[in-house]
Amino acid sequence: MTELWLIRHGQTDWNLEGRYQGQSDVALNATGLAQAEALAATLDGQRFAALYSSDLQRAYQTAQIIAAKMGLAVQTDTRLREINQGEWQGRTLDEIRAAYQESAHAKRALIDPAEARAPGGESVLEVGLRMAQAADDITGACDGACTGSPVLVVSHGLALAALYCQAKEIPLREVYSYIAENTQARVIEWRRRR
Repeated sequence: MTELWLIRHGQTDWNLEGRYQGQSDVALNATGLAQAEALAATLDGQRFAALYSSDLQRAYQTAQIIAAKMGLAVQTDTRLREINQGEWQGRTLDEIRAAYQESAHAKRALIDPAEARAPGGESVLEVGLRMAQAADDITGACDGACTGSPVLVVSHGLALAALYCQAKEIPLREVYSYIAENTQARVIEWRRRR
């Protein structure tokens, strides 16, 4: 079992605008950069075995700031990306509601949020599967090498919430209640599942 510190990236302009970022490669804004610096300062003095990050800019920038403070290398993994929101990426919730109000996609989201997907996107269940696979591989790489030190994982709101729910045995249909704020850290114990 490995202790994972799950960290959501800093703020972006799209966060402020309420836009679905998904896998769009949006950079941190000035507030997001400051949030990452503040988080890195709070982690100073902690010892971590490794630092993994999504390759999307907002997570990678956050991870680089932390890595510079901690003296760690950032190891990227595309499986740590945010949910693919398909046609909804770059749109606000109001825009999505207006465009898809009568669609089967919108109705399905109300019935089963874990299996629903935006047109051309992926479901929460699919995100949960790839995040669990990434956590398994991180834990596997860490076996024997971590010597009791936790591992940092910098990723995205929904992706991290899916991993958190699995670690805590919370149904994925409740994932939206567990999305962390920007640069908020949550700690889980991950037991490799394969």
